[in-house]
Amino acid sequence: MGKRDDLIQKYAADLREKCGTEPDMDLLTQVTIGCGPSIYDTDASTVAASEAHELETVKDNFLVKKLGLEDGPELMEAINAVVDTYGRSERNKYRAVVYYLLVKHFGKEGAYA
Repeated sequence: MGKRDDLIQKYAADLREKCGTEPDMDLLTQVTIGCGPSIYDTDASTVAASEAHELETVKDNFLVKKLGLEDGPELMEAINAVVDTYGRSERNKYRAVVYYLLVKHFGKEGAYA
C-alpha cells in the first residue's frame, strides 16, 4: 500500500473509534484525494479546531467554495457539531475526517461523484 492508502486507513480508524461511524470507504478516499498534498503536511493535514480563523477557513474554502453551500450561521454550527463528534479534546483532528463528516452532514456526497 502507498502512503495515501495508509493515511486513508488511519482516517477510517478515527471515524470508527473516535466518531462512532462506519466510513463509506469510496467517499473517504475521494475526500482524501480532494484534500490534495495537504494530507502529507503535518500542520496542514489537521484542523486546529480551537482557532476561530481555522474554522472560518474550513467554512469558506470547503463548505462554500467546494461544496457550494450558502454562507450562513448553520455552516459554523455544523463545523462545531463535527468537532464535538470528533472530540474537542482530541488533539489531532484530521482534515480529511472533518471534511468527510461535513460532506455526510450536508448530504453532499454528489460533490465527489
